[in-house]
Amino acid sequence: MTTIYQVSEAAGVSLATVSRVLNNSDKVKPKTREKVLETMKELGYRPNFIAQSLASNRSNSVGILIPELYGPFFGVMLANIEEELRNSGKHVIITAGHSDTEREEENIEFLLTRQCDALILHVYSVSDEYLLKLNEGSVPIILLNRYVEGMASQCISLDNEYGGYLAAKALLDAGHRSIAYISGPVWKVDSYQRLTGHKRALAEYDLKFDEALLYEGDFEEGSGRYGMNHLLDKDIPFTAVACANDEMAAGALDAARSRGLTLPEDLSLIGFDNVFLTRYTHPKLSSIDCDLDEMGRMAARLVLRDEYGREEIEITNNFEPSVVMRDSIARVNGAG
Repeated sequence: MTTIYQVSEAAGVSLATVSRVLNNSDKVKPKTREKVLETMKELGYRPNFIAQSLASNRSNSVGILIPELYGPFFGVMLANIEEELRNSGKHVIITAGHSDTEREEENIEFLLTRQCDALILHVYSVSDEYLLKLNEGSVPIILLNRYVEGMASQCISLDNEYGGYLAAKALLDAGHRSIAYISGPVWKVDSYQRLTGHKRALAEYDLKFDEALLYEGDFEEGSGRYGMNHLLDKDIPFTAVACANDEMAAGALDAARSRGLTLPEDLSLIGFDNVFLTRYTHPKLSSIDCDLDEMGRMAARLVLRDEYGREEIEITNNFEPSVVMRDSIARVNGAG
């Protein structure tokens, strides 16, 4: 087995230089780095990362826990976290908590046993108290899409309440006054906040939220389809629907069209998250943009700054959503 000493000798550099290359240090000249890497390749050298981590007390790996491993929301966020860390020579270990307290706790413990240098957690079920206790340990914790008092500097969060407000206001400003709502599970903080924002916008127009026009989905496309059919079957008139995410909005759109409705002429629709599919539905879906790419990257940058000494990195902890208007909202006759 080729050793670091043999690489050093063959490349004509010091052991310290080879070590700096292995640790992706910026103190190595590009030409020297290229020479060392080429020598490693020629000799078939494989770094012993276990030995390195024992010597440096770092594994150069970051644990990531997200609710699910599928769907455009988590896929985009995860891809950007991984890319940002990979570009800095770090690796990721990924697992899913499925919005279940026991699974979230089990998978956090799993990541801790893998000697991760830091954890990025997108969790719904574990309590704030659990997270605060976890934060007392030696492994840095970053929270994504969640705000916990006492961990503000470690949170990358979105103003979900304002996003829900903006979605409803986009429909209200178009003249709609009878608006149905398809929510995610209301026990989830982001879902509850989006619904709260929706209600606030209605109140500003002196409109009472109609519980009969609420359907609680699960953030997946099928519940959007089922929710739309459920609302239409009630035979209560409404001219618009706000959905708590784009996947449910896509399902709702499909259900409405299968019932013979023309969108947006017969029914206006807005989603939330502004994932890529919004540009390919028919009509193209209006949505609330959350800057998912940058939120994921920011969580990774926070780890790079605080755990790996990248002090030059600037961090944005709080993200503010915005409305992206496309073709799925029609103005009601007489609306300004």
